[in-house]
Amino acid sequence: MRMFTCDMSRRLVRDLEECPSKWASRLVFLLGPWVCLWMVEILNENDVFDDLAPWQVLMNMIFYYSIFVALRLVLGRNRRAAALGTTLCFLFGLVNHYVLRFRGRILFPADITGWRTAANVARGFDYSADEYITQAAILLVAYLFLVFYCVPQKKRSKIPALAGLALWGGMICYCYAFFCTGMLPALDIYTQQWVTQRNGFLLNFSIALRYSSVDKPEDYSRETVLKLMEDYPGVPADPDKRPVNIVVIMNESFGDLTIFDTLDASEDPTPFLHSLKENTIKGWMYSSVTGGGTATIEFEYLTGFTSLFQPPHTVAYQLYVEEGMPSLAALAGSQGYSTTAFHPYKSSGWNRVLAYQYLDFDQQMYEEDVPSPYLIRNYISDKSDYEMIYKSTETEDASFFFNVTMQNHSGYAQGWNNLPRTIQLPAHLKAADRTAEQFLDLMRESDLALEELITYYSQCEEPTLVVFFGDHQPPLTNAFYEELYGKKLSERTTEEVMQQYAVPFFLWANYDIEEEQDVVVSPNFLGVLTAQTAGLPLTGYMEFLSQLYEVLPAVTPVGFVTADGQYLKKSELSEEQKNWLWKYEVLNYCGMVDLFDEARPMFCTD
Repeated sequence: MRMFTCDMSRRLVRDLEECPSKWASRLVFLLGPWVCLWMVEILNENDVFDDLAPWQVLMNMIFYYSIFVALRLVLGRNRRAAALGTTLCFLFGLVNHYVLRFRGRILFPADITGWRTAANVARGFDYSADEYITQAAILLVAYLFLVFYCVPQKKRSKIPALAGLALWGGMICYCYAFFCTGMLPALDIYTQQWVTQRNGFLLNFSIALRYSSVDKPEDYSRETVLKLMEDYPGVPADPDKRPVNIVVIMNESFGDLTIFDTLDASEDPTPFLHSLKENTIKGWMYSSVTGGGTATIEFEYLTGFTSLFQPPHTVAYQLYVEEGMPSLAALAGSQGYSTTAFHPYKSSGWNRVLAYQYLDFDQQMYEEDVPSPYLIRNYISDKSDYEMIYKSTETEDASFFFNVTMQNHSGYAQGWNNLPRTIQLPAHLKAADRTAEQFLDLMRESDLALEELITYYSQCEEPTLVVFFGDHQPPLTNAFYEELYGKKLSERTTEEVMQQYAVPFFLWANYDIEEEQDVVVSPNFLGVLTAQTAGLPLTGYMEFLSQLYEVLPAVTPVGFVTADGQYLKKSELSEEQKNWLWKYEVLNYCGMVDLFDEARPMFCTD
């Protein structure tokens, strides 16, 4: 064994002495994927050394090496494979950089299918080189110099057949595990949602590709959709019920924790909310998310589709929204309303700019559109937010205004800028989460701003319908919730689990509407309730949702609420309830993924 090792060492030294260009070629080739990672992440506005965890670097590198190895096996030459691989990665990274610059998030697989739309508006952008493009281009040129200087042009050299088969087999097996098995969910790996570049570009793009398709329902067919279309022709508008303004406010992290009897706060954080009764429909909305995932609830409210049928932890705004998708904004627009989406924060979050455009909003507003805002902590307050709504409804003849607030966003260990310390918790709750009191004081400020909003529109002559709901409960600690429940979270019943997903909602009008209390709903049904209350027409799909609501008034990935008030898991539903859910899945899939021309009238009014 010792003699064999010595012999191999002598051969290696001799090979290095006699053929240094061969080893230089190999080293430069093996360096290529690292150059690509660094170059692409520069274009992705990431710092490889600070922004990516070791596992993210590793999984990105597997893909980069796979690209280089595949090119080497096909082209047969290190020089060509290295030069082509690096150039392709640079070009892909450059496209991603422009998408990041213009849209505020990375390139997604859906963008490739929508290249025609991008081409239509391509002339309106600035493509000048910036510091990121300059740095990446310098890396590309330096590496290509190494390739052509250190890697001699040689005749095509084949890798031994067995080694080639092993390399192809390894790459195919990894891709199969990545895209076709439960490997990613098992490792808790999903697309980055808010700051989309944080997985690293190639990894996040690949993960998005893995989750970019929604599973087709069992026994789905276009014929089935057309049969359901006959059963649900839609409901005409009711002009007598129609207001001039429809104001929809989805209040960030607005959770009414008095749903827990054990909260025992020093005072009610939201007394005005609790006092609303006249011309009010109010109750609890069971959200599909808790602690985060705002865009998911936006999507469900505006479209009537549900995240129940999407791959877990995916965000429809990033992966599934396409031009011409049915929405409440499009419905209101067809009835003569000016439609506005407003979020007093960065437009880059959740791919909102493109999503709102595809959902047919006439105009969008973000933090830069708020003049001299009043801040609470570091965010634009509900008070300043609502003042923008007043201005909009004052200037438009008929307004559908969709607002996602920002004041109450986590985390709750920030400073107390313009936020009085008022509400106190008992010692055991405060010990479980020392940030919870700040959250409750934020609710108090939201309640005060809400009172101003309702007071303003109660004095307004134009008939106005206000729809208000929280998107999800706040991301407080598990220890805090365990104190509220008085048990471990793992010991909760389905009803108790859904309690953490419940947020308040109401519809209020400055004119007479039928009043209701303790209404149960989920976001996908709340848009239909909005349309019904406002006298808007219901599409056939919305009519179906209104009938499904009578059977299952809350449909979420966490659980279901039945018409008789039971809280059930999917496996506990009756056959009739499961059949309704199957029809919902069929129509959800058609409207979201497979909206063919014959079925379009069931979902859209155009």
